[in-house]
Amino acid sequence: MEISINKQGDKTIVTLNGRLDTTNAAQFQNDITPLMEDANPDIEMDCTNMEYTSSQGLRMFLMLQKSVSSKGGKLVMVNMRPAVREVFDITGFSKIIKIE
Repeated sequence: MEISINKQGDKTIVTLNGRLDTTNAAQFQNDITPLMEDANPDIEMDCTNMEYTSSQGLRMFLMLQKSVSSKGGKLVMVNMRPAVREVFDITGFSKIIKIE
């Protein structure tokens, strides 16, 4: 998985490319840890090119959501592929994390 993190004003855009699974979940966690340390995070995850997420990936998204919410920030997932959206719907994550 390739991850790109860019600041646009007060918003952080995280672009995800590829598969998020057990082979790269630790690297993903390292990449998003600084986002969880922001005082008032506003994060947009662009999932246009995210092909797949495993339970490890879901755990990382949940951890990020909890951190962002506790600081009064927002996390939104955008441009999610139907197959990935289905995983979020089946697991109930689409009720926890905002998807546009």
